[in-house]
Amino acid sequence: MSIDVDAEFIEATLVRLVQINSVNPILDPASPGEGEIARLTAVALNDVGLDTQTFEPEEGRVSVLGTLHGAGGGRSLMLNAHIDTVGVEGMADPFSATIESGRLYGRGSFDMKGAMAACIGAVKALVDGGVSLAGDVVVAGVADEEYSSIGTTDIIGRCSVDGAIVTEPTQLDLCLAHKGYVWLKVTTEGRAAHGSRFEEGVDANLRMGRVLSELEVLERALRTGEAHPLVGPPSLHAALLNGGTGVSTYAASSELHIERRTIPGETPEDVRQEIQKIVDRLQESDPTFKASVDSYFARDPFEVAPDAEIVGAVERAVQSVTGRAPRHVGDTPWMDAALLAAAGVETVVIGPAGAGAHAAVEWVDVESVVQLAGILAEAAIEYCGVSSRK
Repeated sequence: MSIDVDAEFIEATLVRLVQINSVNPILDPASPGEGEIARLTAVALNDVGLDTQTFEPEEGRVSVLGTLHGAGGGRSLMLNAHIDTVGVEGMADPFSATIESGRLYGRGSFDMKGAMAACIGAVKALVDGGVSLAGDVVVAGVADEEYSSIGTTDIIGRCSVDGAIVTEPTQLDLCLAHKGYVWLKVTTEGRAAHGSRFEEGVDANLRMGRVLSELEVLERALRTGEAHPLVGPPSLHAALLNGGTGVSTYAASSELHIERRTIPGETPEDVRQEIQKIVDRLQESDPTFKASVDSYFARDPFEVAPDAEIVGAVERAVQSVTGRAPRHVGDTPWMDAALLAAAGVETVVIGPAGAGAHAAVEWVDVESVVQLAGILAEAAIEYCGVSSRK
């Protein structure tokens, strides 16, 4: 079913969203967070006819949930977009929302206020077109995706849906997979002593060097080993290294933080065991070597089957709106799609075209935002079904 979207409304909504500072306050404590943008989003959703609620999973961190109620008997669908952004360091005018040659500039325009405007435009198109869906369409404008995703985590506990479209930017292609990550800490033990007392001191930093050497071998093996067809190989890097208390003191301990990027099929325990085996080998070769491994944070990778019903619905909607078949792609950054998929929600990712996520110059292609609204509306019609009730 073809449906008309209100391009002027979508562009005006996008301008207003980008003009609001919604930098994540965890990333910049001086920033206001999502309060103002959540209020604007809630008003916009309410004005187009949705039953709208706001939630604070933590004080001052606000998410919005708007529901276009179906008549019953159909599948429910979530349109998910985060309303927080990263910081604005290095940006000349981050909230200008200036439009030049079809590109709207400003922090969050691409990542991902363009998508939020499209979600609002999609449900407006359904309401304006008098479409009576069988299932509910839920628009979730979530807080905190740029740090720990408290918004989507909270919404999942409040709202049960069958399918979800996470609208992270994809150039209007279908993202069927993305990487996850695990954060680990390795600690090597030494013995503090005066720098002149080599017979007393044990240098934990030098012992960490053995770990780093082994990690370099592992890192090369990961990058050159079996790769996922959409997201490529797994990887790791030694992110933070700290040890010692003074130049003339043997380091009593040394601490290394590792980020290990995972591909679909890998688990956090797989990764922890991978690093633990390195430590075990080093201890076997030298009984005086002492170290520990701690896996302290993880996000799962995401993958959806190409023949999933949500994928088919969005694919056909892209073909209808743009006249082209979308590519099936993967992405390397982590997204809230993994949380929804882990909760048993059939999920796919599609978003607008543009560039500059987290960069000093960020822009979104306005026409692609309008097209995305049409894609989301048509996908909702197919996925949720049209009611025969009057």
